[in-house]
Amino acid sequence: MSAQNMPQAPDPLDGIAETLDRAAGAAIAQMTAGLSPITILQAFSDWGHHLAFAPGKQLQLTAKAARKYVRLFDYAVRSAGDRDAAPVIEPLPQDRRFADPAWQQPPFNLLSQAFLLNQQWWHAATTGVGGVGSHHEDMVEFTARQMLDILAPTNFLTTNPVLQRKIVETGGQCLVDGFRHLIEDMQHLVRGLPPAGTDAFRVGETVATARGKVVYRNRLIELIQYAPTTDTVRPEPILIVPAWIMKYYILDLSPENSLVQWLTSQGFTVFMISWHNPDSEDRDLDMEAYRQLGPMAALDAVSAITGAPAVHAVGYCLGGTLLSIAAATMAREGDDRLASVTLFAAQTEFSEPGELGLFIDEGQLNLLEKMMWSRGYLDSGQMGGAFQILKSNDLVWSRILSEYLMGERAPLNDLMAWNADGTRMPYAMHSQYLRRLFLDDDLAEGKYKVNGRTIALSAIRRPLFVVGTERDHVAPWHSVHKIHLLTGAEITFVLTSGGHNAGIVSEPGHNGRRYRVLTRETDGLSYDPEEWERHAEKKQGSWWTEWGDWLASRSGAPGAPPSMGAADKGYAPIADAPGHYVLER
Repeated sequence: MSAQNMPQAPDPLDGIAETLDRAAGAAIAQMTAGLSPITILQAFSDWGHHLAFAPGKQLQLTAKAARKYVRLFDYAVRSAGDRDAAPVIEPLPQDRRFADPAWQQPPFNLLSQAFLLNQQWWHAATTGVGGVGSHHEDMVEFTARQMLDILAPTNFLTTNPVLQRKIVETGGQCLVDGFRHLIEDMQHLVRGLPPAGTDAFRVGETVATARGKVVYRNRLIELIQYAPTTDTVRPEPILIVPAWIMKYYILDLSPENSLVQWLTSQGFTVFMISWHNPDSEDRDLDMEAYRQLGPMAALDAVSAITGAPAVHAVGYCLGGTLLSIAAATMAREGDDRLASVTLFAAQTEFSEPGELGLFIDEGQLNLLEKMMWSRGYLDSGQMGGAFQILKSNDLVWSRILSEYLMGERAPLNDLMAWNADGTRMPYAMHSQYLRRLFLDDDLAEGKYKVNGRTIALSAIRRPLFVVGTERDHVAPWHSVHKIHLLTGAEITFVLTSGGHNAGIVSEPGHNGRRYRVLTRETDGLSYDPEEWERHAEKKQGSWWTEWGDWLASRSGAPGAPPSMGAADKGYAPIADAPGHYVLER
């Protein structure tokens, strides 16, 4: 055997090198809140170098800047003689920072107009530069927008007339109140306590109050069976698989907006998965563990307890993605226990994940994995911070202005309290999820494997009810809609008003709710999102009623409710709802 073909002994420095690299990456991640500085530098380098060699774009931007200065000067002259002069530029519809009439008075009208024109120019400067990769362009445009939001005149005392008026009206008390709010929040942060006001929403007392029993528990889930509230129930139970990044009780908030209580009032037997909050010992739980210990274990329990031959399965957000994987695997294996599949704001195709995709690339994942390796999990605050950055106007700067400068703190509602009650995600699962689904899009591209065999969503032939929300920054509805391209099953697609959370918690009677709905028959024609909007039927009210009718039409005649648990089959009630796992910190 030649020296070239001899097996090479392991390099003794391999382990040391890997440990040092992980430690360095974890340290960097702690300093940068999990954002990869190298990725950001690459994006700006790509943009800057291509812009430097684009004289046409430079000329265009110079001309745009000159025109904007001329327009601003013209407005300054017009507004000096006419307080009602038409502005040069209007804010975007969702931008309410300059809505107060005080911003129409000089000199603040010029400040707001200059800011909006500057914001428009930077959008032109950071987009449309030939040769820049689309991901890098998105990152540069997003970063520039964040920097501009920091420098907005609304954020400073000397340039915000609304804040100045508030100080005069309160004799400066608003600043005292704001400082007290700041100290209170810092104390909660240092002590690891939830935000102020959340103690009014106690799990099992004021939220998550639907009556039921924990009928099954493993190392990853508790399964809650809810007590019937009608004399008869449909023979097909409902199994809900919530996202594991947050607690399940968004679907059982206050009694008046609890989806669980609404479903039981419609004559359905409801089961809910409550996820364990992972810690360092759970670092090796991967996507397959979540599938087997989650929906598959729960489905076994539901089938044994109720004796039902088929179950209506429901998945929310990540839970919907996992349910889709489980349903495709079941179809491949000939398991026909699903009567239907419902997905709430759940992506199955990730080529256009929205602004959340800004945080997903090879460099970013490399840093995240090193950070997670040091602890064995991704902390809920890390993901929550990413979501806040995506909506920094609403969730960061407007809060700083209203709470810490104007001294106004709106009371928390149940949804806000739930949103502060996050969970962790184990290293193995989150790494696989981001790589196999977000980065590589394996599920949509027919490369996702379960037990060594490839699964495909095209194998799902059960009826699908899919919900997207209009203002979803986590699972954009255009992305959710792409399930039409992945399976020929019958799909009823609903687009509802609201965002990722508030659009789903949309109980009947909620003011201002509306939705659009359209059903594509089995193997029928698929519309793109724009065509779908033109063809979909517009309706007022809650989409819950639409879904309830859809479920009822695919269910059998009502009969006697099943027992709570089944001790003779190994599913004796363990505890009262909401159980133990939802209380884990």
